[in-house]
Amino acid sequence: MQNYDLHLLRYLQVLIEEESVSAAARRMKVSEPAMSRHLAKLRIVFSDPILVQSGRQMTASSFASGILDRVQTLVRQADALVEIRELPDLKNLEPVFTIRANDLIIAAIGLPLLKALREDCPKCHVIFAPEIDDPASDPLRGNSIDLYIGATDNMKPEIRRQTLCRDRMHGLVRKGHPILSAPITPESMVRYEYISISRRGRARGPIDTVLNDRYHLTRRIAMVVPNYYAMIESMKDTDLVLVLPGLVLTQVSFDELGLAIFDFPFSLPRIEAFQAWHPRSDTDPVHRWLRETLFRVARKCFDGIDI
Repeated sequence: MQNYDLHLLRYLQVLIEEESVSAAARRMKVSEPAMSRHLAKLRIVFSDPILVQSGRQMTASSFASGILDRVQTLVRQADALVEIRELPDLKNLEPVFTIRANDLIIAAIGLPLLKALREDCPKCHVIFAPEIDDPASDPLRGNSIDLYIGATDNMKPEIRRQTLCRDRMHGLVRKGHPILSAPITPESMVRYEYISISRRGRARGPIDTVLNDRYHLTRRIAMVVPNYYAMIESMKDTDLVLVLPGLVLTQVSFDELGLAIFDFPFSLPRIEAFQAWHPRSDTDPVHRWLRETLFRVARKCFDGIDI
């Protein structure tokens, strides 16, 4: 372990996370030759290649993958030793928080969150950035957003996350829809056409997997729309079926809209909604206050959902 210092662990962490010398160099703002030298030193220190060639790309060695969690924890704890700070007087601050979330989350917690934040920090502002097709981790890494709220599994390993609620899907139809005239079965489900929700235009998901794998049945998808609220008020005029999460049930008066909800006749994977942030913000007192406030608001807004 000669000539070994804690800062070398930062290079180790980034190299394993990125599995690329060039990407790690960009992230650490050093040249590729400099990053290659750090990799060479790490290989000597740990007697392991750390990154190995896999086709045209590099991949982390078994040893490197196995120690990543511990390396991330060590770096985070080391940062915390020098970054512990008291929360400043929020009444004198004018922070602007940028949060990326979909329309469902914004409708549920947007105004309650702003109200709660302004109780402590009257001059703060909140910008909700829409979900788009790039990986959710990228804007966190690039520091263009403060928090991500969503349910995607496509998050880089260093990203911190905290569960806000666990939800499940339901079916939405007009009152008097023929699917409600008898107990709902997989067979009766596929007699009707569906509207799928996907900002990426994907028509099928876990429901189709269950129907196909367990019952050898296939749904008919008539339309794909990008968000949950686009079609709700129009459902009373159609025999189409809209699939939506339980969170919507707390936000919309379906009875007044002439709509009805039904449960699916089989179990589906739970949806886990979480808030996520980059580890650089772990010990920032204002960011910590933002996360704690959002979590408290989410617990209240999602009351009745399995948190």
